[in-house]
Amino acid sequence: MQSPVPKGIAAAAVLTILITIAGCASTGGIAPQASGIEPSSLDAGNAIRAANADAQWPAADWWRAYNDPQLNQWIEAAQAGNPSLAAAQARVREAMSMAGVARSALSPQVNGSLSIQRQKWADNVYYGPGPLAGEQSWNNTGTLGLSYHLDIWGKDKNAAERALDAAHASAADARAAQLELEGNVVRTYIEMSLNYALLDIAKATLQQQQQIVDLASRRLKGGIGTQLEVSQAETPIPEYERQIDEIEEKIALGRNQLAALAGKGPGAGDSIQRPTLALNTPAGLPSALPADLIGHRPDVVAARWTVAAQARGIDVAKADFYPDINLLASIGGYAAMGPLFQFLKDPAHSWSAGPALSLPILDGGRLRSQLGAASAGYDEAVDRYNQSIVGALKDISDQVIRIRSLSTQAGDADRSVAAARKNYDLAREGYRRGLTDYLNVLIAQNQLLAAQVGVAKVQAEQLGAHASLVTALGGGLDEPANGPQASETLPAHGKGKTQSGAAAQPASAPATPSGPAGRADRATANVTANTSANPARTPAGAPATE
Repeated sequence: MQSPVPKGIAAAAVLTILITIAGCASTGGIAPQASGIEPSSLDAGNAIRAANADAQWPAADWWRAYNDPQLNQWIEAAQAGNPSLAAAQARVREAMSMAGVARSALSPQVNGSLSIQRQKWADNVYYGPGPLAGEQSWNNTGTLGLSYHLDIWGKDKNAAERALDAAHASAADARAAQLELEGNVVRTYIEMSLNYALLDIAKATLQQQQQIVDLASRRLKGGIGTQLEVSQAETPIPEYERQIDEIEEKIALGRNQLAALAGKGPGAGDSIQRPTLALNTPAGLPSALPADLIGHRPDVVAARWTVAAQARGIDVAKADFYPDINLLASIGGYAAMGPLFQFLKDPAHSWSAGPALSLPILDGGRLRSQLGAASAGYDEAVDRYNQSIVGALKDISDQVIRIRSLSTQAGDADRSVAAARKNYDLAREGYRRGLTDYLNVLIAQNQLLAAQVGVAKVQAEQLGAHASLVTALGGGLDEPANGPQASETLPAHGKGKTQSGAAAQPASAPATPSGPAGRADRATANVTANTSANPARTPAGAPATE
């Protein structure tokens, strides 16, 4: 008689056949098409090259450069109380928890069940009277089951890494929200400072006009003036008073806006005093721009992590093409009669153990469509990353141009005020002596008013340009050590090419631990780093991803 085929060989043959059949679902022709921009390959432009390139990257508390304690207090209040920022940081905690859920798939799963019931059996069950008909007994079961997915193709590992990368991106988004909030507080505060300056100008102009009315009245009494001149001098006063009321309204609205940004009611803004902004050291450009920009702009960092997450999504989609193998084992006790703990005794025990295999054979194109969607999502993420790099350099160049232009405008505005004041003084003195009419005084006064307003606006724009440049540089974020490695921003197979022909590298970073465990450490570090500037909002006890 022919000897039977050894069981091990038969099992291997069956497995080989199944894998071969599954291989009919091909991934051919589906791959990412987008390529990442290397920031250092972009032309930064003349404005950036001509600017001072020896400055440090902005500090996390960059607003302290304005030397206004009240501003510092309101920034801290906004960081602690702004609901939108709190929501962004809640999303970070949610993403961290979801990463923990994804990572749990890498570990064996053990579940137990226990049912203890006292049962009265029917006299006549479906199949007729039996040995338990009309009896009462304990009907108890207890089971313990174990399952473990053999992650041969890396599906679970890549899914866990994708979730961690999404948590990184969420943390960077939260930092971007915080930076936007800080910028909004600073800009609102600068606008309030401008309105106070305009209020001073409006009150001074009203006082000057009242003096001209007095002068016109004295000229009329002295017989060298006319009632028309007095009327002409009195006419602008209501308009100047209206302008004062309008500016005071803007100041009150600014107080309300600051209170709202801090998550407080309007009454909290009533105590805000006049700003005392004094920017001693304007922002400069770091020497490593634009190469290091990818680690300092929150939006760019978030885009990098999104690319990494989408790359892992491609790997997950590819793993679906191959068989899944789960190791299953269970042990249980079952007893429908006897004492309470009869089901725990040996005769009532049963167990099972073995592998369970599933594989795709015919799916109507579902797997290829899933892979195509994942590849398209990766392309979109890379293109968004490229746009964030291009937009970041544009923002920086715009602010450098503004700062340089405003420096020139400030000198022009100062000379304009000096000339307008001299002209006004001459016209007023000539009118007092009867050498000129009131029209010349009015023209000179309007010119002085416009020049003074121009100086105030240029000064406010200089303060605002500093804030805009700092936020364009990332506002103190420093994350190069926690960014994704170059290999982490690419799918494991079929890696794309950059526009220069090298492997696509939307981000580069020093070597850091890779794999789910290393990424878990970096995810926790990112959440801490991205909220370190805001202790009041740092997620305490972020959910572990173990």
